[in-house]
Amino acid sequence: MMMGNTFGSSLASLFFLWATIQQIFPNHLRIAIKEFLISTIQQLSFVQRFSDRFINFFSPYVEISFSQYEDYQFNHAFAAIETYLGAKATDKAKHLRASQVKESKGLVLKRDETKVRDEYEGGTVWWEMETDSTGYRTFKLTFHRRSRDIVTDSYIKYVFEEGKSIQAKSKQMKLFTNNPSSHWGTSKKSFWRYIDFEHPASFHTLAMDTKKKEEILNDLAAFSNGKEYYKKIGKAWKRGYLLHGPPGTGKSTMIAAMANHLNYSIYDLELTAIRNNSELRKLLTATSSKSIIVIEDIDCSLDLTGKRKKEKNLMTSREDGEQGTEEDKSFVTLSGLLNFIDGIWSACGQERIIIFTTNHFEKLDPALIRRGRMDMHIELSYCSFEAFKILAKNYLDLDTHPLFKKIESLLKETKIAPADVAENLMKKNTEIDADGSLKDLIQALEGKKKIHGAQVDEPKDKYTKKFYKAFCMSSKA
Repeated sequence: MMMGNTFGSSLASLFFLWATIQQIFPNHLRIAIKEFLISTIQQLSFVQRFSDRFINFFSPYVEISFSQYEDYQFNHAFAAIETYLGAKATDKAKHLRASQVKESKGLVLKRDETKVRDEYEGGTVWWEMETDSTGYRTFKLTFHRRSRDIVTDSYIKYVFEEGKSIQAKSKQMKLFTNNPSSHWGTSKKSFWRYIDFEHPASFHTLAMDTKKKEEILNDLAAFSNGKEYYKKIGKAWKRGYLLHGPPGTGKSTMIAAMANHLNYSIYDLELTAIRNNSELRKLLTATSSKSIIVIEDIDCSLDLTGKRKKEKNLMTSREDGEQGTEEDKSFVTLSGLLNFIDGIWSACGQERIIIFTTNHFEKLDPALIRRGRMDMHIELSYCSFEAFKILAKNYLDLDTHPLFKKIESLLKETKIAPADVAENLMKKNTEIDADGSLKDLIQALEGKKKIHGAQVDEPKDKYTKKFYKAFCMSSKA
């Protein structure tokens, strides 16, 4: 009985103290004192299991949490809030974060505080950033319950719209790559890590046939403006491109040009760092809209035929230098990748482009590249005269030159990648002028022509080929 009276007396004292605090102290101090009282009450084992319900019942404050991830999908509300709070006036902030964007004249200052006070239509709210043990972050919004309608009906919407507006004005494209799945949730690492994407490639400087370039640009325009069309025909708003051709023909440059043209970020997906199909889906759902998902050299990324040779105690070398067993190998299957491209899970985002690249088109499984999965096949072949003229304009600022006819004739007779042409046109020192660069290119083309001619004349039959080589050697002798 005495114990009950004592506990009742303590609660009565706390109620009296809380009523006094509400009359004397301002709002932000009330929250701090409330948190102190909560932690004090929770120390009492007798009331520990009832303290949360008890405090929440009598507390006049409401809390809303915005997690960085919901399940495995990125919460875009979190990004908008982070941008909004970071861009608020910095004159009164005690903790700031400074950065300098490339080629910017000055520093950009942003708030770097875990707690931020904000006012809206006469009411006050408090934002607080919390980070859990695995590194995932959450914004907690606290406000008085009398402001509930204002906050839920208009303030949160205002914050989202302001954050998105700021993002659109100062959007910096990102280049993402996936962390190895063994690192997810450790050392504050999430599924993806990124750097700013600053590749200067554009369709204007891209060396390829003009008609083919125009066809690609029209297809990209139809896709980016096709939200209602895709909804009408009942298809997920995505597009697949297969870029194929010999090395050095501009596949990676094409991807960069697409990203710059559409202002999309790039997700460079490394399949060998993914253990299974389930983890592949997690990565997919963690990508944002308005993005390009790239798998380069798809024919080399994984053995997608399912014919893996399992050897006991096989040790594989990992990127971080550690050694792993067979369990560390990737077991992403062809069916898992197909679901990634156009299965049910492919519709979990909007306005996304999926790009595969390969140097060996003939090695790919027909199911992987059929129309409807890879909607457009783009062959990037050897350098044509039209592509050369673009490179000459880029590197030498030339629209015409007496040596162009000679180069045009040689290009028709040889196979040379645009990257090799660019290497010959690039001025390696101040002594080489435009004429010297073009002469270097002509010399390289003539050398390739001789090699190509020798390969054409060489017999294909292995026995005749052996005799032919012996004959050539004796002739040289």
